[in-house]
Amino acid sequence: MPTGKAKTKVLIMGAAGRDFHNFNTFYRKNSKCEVVAFTATQIPDIAGRQYPPKLAGRLYPNGIPIHEESKLEELIKQLGVDEVVFAYSDVAHPDVMHKASRVLAAGADFRMMGPKATCVASTKPVISICAVRTGVGKSQTTRYVVKCLQDMGKKVVAIRHPMPYGDLAVQAVQRFGKLKDLVKHKCTIEEREEYEPHIENGVVVYAGVDYEKILRKAEREADVIIWDGGNNDLPFYKADLQIVLVDPHRPGHELGYHPGEANLRAADVIVINKCDSAKPEDVQKVEQNARAANPRATILRANSPISVEKPEAVAGKKVLVIEDGPTLTHGEMTYGAGVLAARRFGAAEIVDPKPFAVGSIEATYKKYGHVKGLLPAMGYSEAQLADLKATIDKVPCDLILLGTPIDLRRVIDLGKPAMRVFYKLADVGTPTLADLIRKRFA
Repeated sequence: MPTGKAKTKVLIMGAAGRDFHNFNTFYRKNSKCEVVAFTATQIPDIAGRQYPPKLAGRLYPNGIPIHEESKLEELIKQLGVDEVVFAYSDVAHPDVMHKASRVLAAGADFRMMGPKATCVASTKPVISICAVRTGVGKSQTTRYVVKCLQDMGKKVVAIRHPMPYGDLAVQAVQRFGKLKDLVKHKCTIEEREEYEPHIENGVVVYAGVDYEKILRKAEREADVIIWDGGNNDLPFYKADLQIVLVDPHRPGHELGYHPGEANLRAADVIVINKCDSAKPEDVQKVEQNARAANPRATILRANSPISVEKPEAVAGKKVLVIEDGPTLTHGEMTYGAGVLAARRFGAAEIVDPKPFAVGSIEATYKKYGHVKGLLPAMGYSEAQLADLKATIDKVPCDLILLGTPIDLRRVIDLGKPAMRVFYKLADVGTPTLADLIRKRFA
């Protein structure tokens, strides 16, 4: 930190999640520092907005501007930035250092903040569920853990990693107890994918922007708090048990992405998921890497069995596969549960939707060139949702397979026969994840 100055000028690089949390926990009341700007990436339509005065606190009566990350060097010079904090997730290690090099070349320090500075302590037991990459299977694992705790008679509340795409001040603390709350809070597809399965299982979900306030609200109605992590970010709360998932469909990624590797090394339990659909040699490689990086952790294997509503209706059909958007985009997966289901249940053809893409969906394909042969469920805004529907309408197919965690039919009139793909976490061998949870939280 620079010396001889009244305040250190700070810029936080983020994606409307970890960046806001770092500010709230470390900088909001810190009179030695002045956060002069946020930069944004990964999330559409965040740049050009403002972190509102209501959330920024008394030291920031005018709020804090949010700019495009592409303006990073310009902002460092214009605003006299001393220190840049990198605060978003699922980024390859070389890409992190390329960003650090940009910062250093522009004359500022580069920093990443860890749990000691940003984790909030709870008065209730906390289980964190995180991963080394986006799309590893956190959601199904969270449902598994919740069910285990419910069977033990525990009242469980899930707190989901932030996805504040609307009015930040209004979204400071959000509670979802019923499906109608998704409409009340104007949730995007990406938010619905994470909240809806919990609600259907009778679990209250909290999310928003101010995660200490969120935690205090959740503690009032919970015996156990589940931190349901997003991307491969570090947990926001001090955990009594840290569960981290790794993916044998992407062997080696557990050591190649930030902060996924940090999660791997901090884990109490490492779950190798999707063993039933991965190559045995890739499962073995991931396990070897996990043991070398974190020899103290308990390592478990799990399957991710797939089912559909009517398997016989898939055979011989031309299908459009719609998969979870973030898993395909910055998660860099080239397929998901929908593709696996199409192959397993005998679809005649998986129709490529890319030639029929319109508007923001077409732009998504251009930005993420690895996405081919399937449709990412992008719905960050009403306009993007309309583009998604327009694309679906143009694709010539007999059946739509929904590999998304939510029932997309609740959000869009698909206009064609559609079928959901379901997937869950299934134990392989002993001890099981449930055995560990019962032992720790009985």
